[in-house]
Amino acid sequence: MMSGKRNLVTRWRALTGADIYQELPERVKGAIRAQQDASEVLIGFVQLAVVLIFGTLWAVSPKTVSSEAALPVPITLAAYLVFTLIRLFLARRRRLPEWILALSVVIDMALLLGLIWTFHIQYDQPPSFYLKAPTLLYVFIFIALRALRFEARFVILAGLVAATGWGLMILYVVFEDPANMMITRDYVVYMTSNSILLGAEFDKMVSILIVTAILAVAIHRARLLLVRSIAEETAARELSRFFSPEIAERIKSSEEQITAGQGVFREAAILTVDVRGFTRLAQEHPADEVMALLTEYQRRVVPVVQANQGVIDKFLGDGILATFGAAAPSSRPAAEALTAVAGILAAIDDWNQTREAAGQDPVRIGAAVATGRVLFGAVGDETRLEYTVIGEPVNLAAKLEKHTKAEGVRALTTLEAYERAAAEGYRFTGKLDLRRRRPVEGVNDPVDLVVLGA
Repeated sequence: MMSGKRNLVTRWRALTGADIYQELPERVKGAIRAQQDASEVLIGFVQLAVVLIFGTLWAVSPKTVSSEAALPVPITLAAYLVFTLIRLFLARRRRLPEWILALSVVIDMALLLGLIWTFHIQYDQPPSFYLKAPTLLYVFIFIALRALRFEARFVILAGLVAATGWGLMILYVVFEDPANMMITRDYVVYMTSNSILLGAEFDKMVSILIVTAILAVAIHRARLLLVRSIAEETAARELSRFFSPEIAERIKSSEEQITAGQGVFREAAILTVDVRGFTRLAQEHPADEVMALLTEYQRRVVPVVQANQGVIDKFLGDGILATFGAAAPSSRPAAEALTAVAGILAAIDDWNQTREAAGQDPVRIGAAVATGRVLFGAVGDETRLEYTVIGEPVNLAAKLEKHTKAEGVRALTTLEAYERAAAEGYRFTGKLDLRRRRPVEGVNDPVDLVVLGA
C-alpha cells in the first residue's frame, strides 16, 4: 500500500516537474523567480488598465437610477484601483507572498462579478438581466492574466473562483424569484426576454472550467519548458566562461551533434606565452599568492589576445596557448598574432611598473608565434570533448617560446611568419632584429628568427 502511494507521488512529481525544479541549483531557481517577479509587475499594469477601462465605461454609460443607487460601482472601482496600485508598488519593490497573489485572483473576480451584478440595479431590471451581460467575457481575461506567471495553480484558482462566483449569481437569481417566474426552457424566450435558461448558464460555467483546464495544462507544459530553458540558458552562460566566444558559437550553431574526430584544416597563427621561473615561484610562495599572481597575469594577457581576434585554446598552468584563424577563418592571422604579442609585452611592462612601485619582483614572460597549416577540431570521447589545434606550427611555437631563453629575449617568431604578417599589413615599430639560421632544440634544421621583444 505504502509502495503504491510512493509510486503515485513519484509519478505526480514527474508529471508536474517538481523533481526537475528541486534539482536545479539555487542560482537557476533565482532566475526563474526573477522571471515570475517581472510577470507580476506586468500583471499589475494589466489590472490597472482593466480598472481604468471599467471606470471609463461606467462613466460614459447612461444611468437610469439615481446617483445614490449607483454609488457602489464607483466605490468598488476606487477600492480596486487602490488595491491594484498597492499591489503594483509591492511587485516592483519586493517579491509578493503567495497569499497576496491568491487574494488578487479573488479580488479580480469579485470586482468583475460584482460589477455585473449591479447591472440590474443600474438599468432597473430584474436580477436575471445581469446573466446576459457580455461583460462576463472579461472573466477569460483575468484567467489568462494568471498565465503570465507560468504557474498553473493560479490559473486554476482563477477559473474555480470565476465558475463558483457565476454559480452563486445564478443561485441569487433563482432564490430572488421563489416562484421561478424568470426560468424558462424555451431558448427563443430566453434570447428575447429577461428569462433565464439554466442549461445555458451552466454551459457558461462549463466553458469557464474547460478553458481553465486547457490553459492550465498548456501553462504546466510551458513551465516545464521554461524551467528547462532557463536551466540550459544558465548552464550555457556558465559554460561560455570556459570557452572562447568563437568556440561557444561554433558549439551552439552546429547543425549536427559534435563528435570526436570532426575537424578542418586552416591557415593559422599559434601563440604561446609562459611565465619565467613560475615553478620556483610556486614553490617559494603561499598558494593564495601564487594563484593571485596567476589570475592577474591572465587577466592582463587574455583581453589583449581576444582584442586581436585570438582564441584561447587552453591554459597550461602559467602557459597560454592561443590561436588566430583556427577557430574561425581569418584573412590576416599572422598580423593579428604579432600585434597581440606587442600588446602583451606592453601590458606586462605596465604591470611590472605597478609591481615595482609596490616593492614586488617583476614578472618575466616568454612568447613565440609560428604560422602554417593546422588541424582544428574536436578530440576526446563521448563523455569528454575538447576543441584544439594540431600541427607543426603548434609544436614549433612551443619550442620557440622555450628558445627565447637561449636567445635572451622575451618574444620570437620565424622570419616566414614575420614576412607573412607584413604582407597582411603588420608593421613592426622597433628596429628589426633578424637572427638567421639559429639552432632550436627539437627542430632539425636551423631557423631564421625575428625578435619581437628584447
